[in-house]
Amino acid sequence: MTSLAVLLSSCCSLHWCHLNTQSLETKFRLYTDRTEESCLILFNQLETLDQCSFNASLPLVMIVHGWSVDGMLEGWIWKMAAALKSQHKQINVIIADWLTLAHQHYPIAVQNTRYIGQEIADFLEWLEESIQFSRSNVHLIGYSLGAHVSGFAGSYISGTNKLGRITGLDPAGPLFEGMSPTDRLSPDDANFVDAIHTFTKQHMGLSVGIKQPVAHFDFYPNGGTFQPGCHIMHMYNHIAQYGITGIAQTVKCAHERSVHLFIDSLLHQDKQSTAYWCNDISTFDRGMCLSCRKNRCNTLGYNIREQRLPKSRRLFLKTRAHMPFKVYHYQFKIHFINEIQEKQVDPTFTISLTGTKQDAKNLPITLVEGINGNKTYSFLITLDTDIGELIMIKFRWEGTAVWENIWDTVQTIIPWTKGTRRPGLIVKTIRVKAGETQQKMTFCSQSIDNIHLHPAQEKTFVRCEDPRTQKTTHQNTIHLVKHLKNTELFYTN
Repeated sequence: MTSLAVLLSSCCSLHWCHLNTQSLETKFRLYTDRTEESCLILFNQLETLDQCSFNASLPLVMIVHGWSVDGMLEGWIWKMAAALKSQHKQINVIIADWLTLAHQHYPIAVQNTRYIGQEIADFLEWLEESIQFSRSNVHLIGYSLGAHVSGFAGSYISGTNKLGRITGLDPAGPLFEGMSPTDRLSPDDANFVDAIHTFTKQHMGLSVGIKQPVAHFDFYPNGGTFQPGCHIMHMYNHIAQYGITGIAQTVKCAHERSVHLFIDSLLHQDKQSTAYWCNDISTFDRGMCLSCRKNRCNTLGYNIREQRLPKSRRLFLKTRAHMPFKVYHYQFKIHFINEIQEKQVDPTFTISLTGTKQDAKNLPITLVEGINGNKTYSFLITLDTDIGELIMIKFRWEGTAVWENIWDTVQTIIPWTKGTRRPGLIVKTIRVKAGETQQKMTFCSQSIDNIHLHPAQEKTFVRCEDPRTQKTTHQNTIHLVKHLKNTELFYTN
């Protein structure tokens, strides 16, 4: 880094530096629809706007990369630029290349984020003054350190009007976590700010991505701490795909997942991921937060519903380990009665779902607590595919030899006459809420005379009227009959 750059970087950290130089450290590369090609727009040189075919009547999306280890523009940058242009041809896509100041020791790169933020602000002001390009048509997408660069750009731009939108993709955590809003990305930096947190797992008190909310809507896929498919056990898969660089891919997998979730939202318009407002991931894992009332849910990524809120809203969702990442969220509420009152039961269940489009079989259910007495338990189930409207549930208690021994022991302790049924679990109803459709359904045991469940047994539940709402189920019955026609179950007496 030049001594001038060090000086400017230091002065910007004190909030009083404003750049008036003709040349900038940041290179503004207009994406040209060709793989890894761009056209350089030079600050204060209007002819380069014409040479690069910058269209002042179209919105501008600017991609801002993060800290650089090797001094090279990473491959995801070109993938995102291509995805933006493929889905939204009527936009300008600029890559803000600040590699000269990002390819430094991390603390120095952190210090340089203010300087680059000032340069981006100056560049956008120049567009506004020279070609009347409105800052409200600007969307900054910043990854890691680039998220905070984008925040500084939004706060440094002069005047009362703000940038249109800033998206922070796993904003960097070290030296930013716990800082005041003026020292990091914050909701005040644009008309609308959203952030995706994917690697907030702490190690020695630090996390790669920032954990605290920094936007109007903060998304925490899979809780935000870590991501499926990124465990060290997947390093061999990454090595097979990327060669020896697969080791680095494993290290940055969860951090960069934020980028690929955003790209996914561009490439798969028919599979937009929905996230839900919740206090924490443990509550979400119980399926307690699948409500879209009063803006409690939103779409992750490019197509988010933009709404300014007085306070940051934390949203959670589950995803798959690879693209397309969307899953379908369901809350299941099952009311159990444990007939062995003095003994807690810790069974393992599986559930199979029949839908109007597809089926999902043998999904494992884990209850966070044992079954005692008379109680309703809530849990979350996610599906990779759209099964359509749910019309039938098969609920199985995965019995083992151990369980059979327990029940045999109970039978010797608690005498009953021959022909009397043995005690078990009573499962009367299963209530389901589909997060993506917001539909609520109630299922009752198909066999009204036998609602008891024992180890290694499976019970079938069909749509029924919810006594609390008295909803009709005529249409659901038609769906079920169509599905079961020509099956063994349909002809069983």
